[in-house]
Amino acid sequence: MKKSFLDFLGIALRAGKMISGTELTMQGIRNQSVKLVIMASDCSDRTKKDLTNKTNSYDVVLIDNFTSQELKDAIGKERKVIGITDLGIARRLIEIMEN
Repeated sequence: MKKSFLDFLGIALRAGKMISGTELTMQGIRNQSVKLVIMASDCSDRTKKDLTNKTNSYDVVLIDNFTSQELKDAIGKERKVIGITDLGIARRLIEIMEN
């Protein structure tokens, strides 16, 4: 499951359907362009709290099952927060996590 999720994350990056970084992702949640948030399990407590509150209030799915190293390996960039902007890709990633 983890490998297929991370592989699909790489596809989302190449398709240009991803934004990364806490601030950009928060903006995307606010303007409703972000359909799914992926947060590293080892990010700061403050970031966890802020993102959890924001995703709950805007009803956006939050996935935090991966370390920042796993995310870095998948997208080739050092990021702790990723926002998926395409609904189809977001649905597929959620489906992979549920199976």
